[in-house]
Amino acid sequence: MVNPQTEDIVIVKKAFAFAKEAHTGHQRLSGEPYFLHLAETAQILAELNVGGATIAAGLLHDAIEDVGIKREDIVREFGEEIAFLVDGVTKLGHLKYKGADRHSESLRKLFVAMSEDIRVLLIKLADRLHNMRTLSHVPKDKQKRIATETLEIYAPIAYRLGIRKLNRELEDLAFPYVYPSEYEEMRKVLKELHLDRTESLEKFSRSVKKELAKEGLTKVKIEYRVKSLYSLYKKYLRNDRDLGKIYDVSAMRILVDSVTDCYHILGIIHRRWRPLPQRIKDYIADAKINGYQALHTTVFIGDGNIVEVQIKTHDMYRYSEYGIASHLSYKEKSGHNKALAWVYAFLPKSKELEEANNVKNKDIPKWISELAAYKESTKDNKLFREELTSDFFNHRIFVFSPKGDVVDLPIDSTPIDFAYSIHSDIGNHMTGAKVNGKLASLDTKVYNGDIVTIMTNENAKPNQKWLGLAKTSMARRHIRHKLSELKKSKRN
Repeated sequence: MVNPQTEDIVIVKKAFAFAKEAHTGHQRLSGEPYFLHLAETAQILAELNVGGATIAAGLLHDAIEDVGIKREDIVREFGEEIAFLVDGVTKLGHLKYKGADRHSESLRKLFVAMSEDIRVLLIKLADRLHNMRTLSHVPKDKQKRIATETLEIYAPIAYRLGIRKLNRELEDLAFPYVYPSEYEEMRKVLKELHLDRTESLEKFSRSVKKELAKEGLTKVKIEYRVKSLYSLYKKYLRNDRDLGKIYDVSAMRILVDSVTDCYHILGIIHRRWRPLPQRIKDYIADAKINGYQALHTTVFIGDGNIVEVQIKTHDMYRYSEYGIASHLSYKEKSGHNKALAWVYAFLPKSKELEEANNVKNKDIPKWISELAAYKESTKDNKLFREELTSDFFNHRIFVFSPKGDVVDLPIDSTPIDFAYSIHSDIGNHMTGAKVNGKLASLDTKVYNGDIVTIMTNENAKPNQKWLGLAKTSMARRHIRHKLSELKKSKRN
């Protein structure tokens, strides 16, 4: 039986040689050989710990579009799986951001491709990240279009997939092209903060290490950072341009081996430094809907500064950075080795990589399938764009059922949205709702952490007014469908 790892090595080396040959003489706008872009794309994918088939497709992703290689050639040389991935990325390559209505059909195609195989999107994200790193070589008139598309489409998608490593860099690379004056404003603000905050964080880090060592906690990794520019800018706007209201400009990350150590360290931190009220969050007991786990607290560190402290296990950290890519790749928890370290041999600037398996299943998140469903359900481009903005690119809240199930909803959602997110039958037969144990009207806005109970009756049915109360397009689609059915049944 052939070792899957050996298969990965063989297929990626073959794709590397094939792509290099196919793109001979092909140059980028910077004058560099085009193959460097493919190698860098593959490198980004390798750092996401995806399997060999995905890395190979990353190396080949422009072969059909740019140098005339036929799909059947890819099938013959690499098999149907890799050809499918390459073909999917090729189709996405035709999507150009034109804004508002004209872009809606392109977005539909993007979400359909995502729903067919999430690896197509991962390759596209890696491709886009390297293109953003080299955007300065693109003609000025195209820079803003590409950066805007990145900021409005690809960075939010990376965030929803939990791939914060890509999301942060895409945002920060696009920021100066889309909002140049705001970028300069934030850069000056952060420059003034940086020296003071960095020195303060270094001192705080040393103090934390001493406190943990007193308790025998020496196998601890501590890192700190000052918030990235675009992330700071978004919070700056949400807090009325008042930096004093932003408590995580400075953050410290503490990585440990076990969940028990996480809670132990939280106790040590609170015993030594005073926490801010309402700023302690236990995402280990109640993970975010995308799987993120950690303990968060914000403390006064004694020199006038405030620092957010994030406490995670190493596995939690890996997931927080790589999201769904981590989930796809790490199917076993039997310890990490350097199974993809061979990529280092021929991918420029490669870092040491951890275990990854050749991914065969697709693991498509529910929200991607719902977005793909827009293709059939919505013909109105303006409506599609509005629904997409409210459902997908807006901030989200996490609401609980009485049994503790978590439902991911847009801000300003109502019990109607909650009911339909559970099941269309529950929504269609809803008679009322309770929020945190108290009766609530159907137009009540639900908030992060609310517990919502839906009351139903088999004779109940939705009415036209619900369309104005529902926030999510999914709820509105189900309501319209049911109202249409009721209208037809009355005629008959």
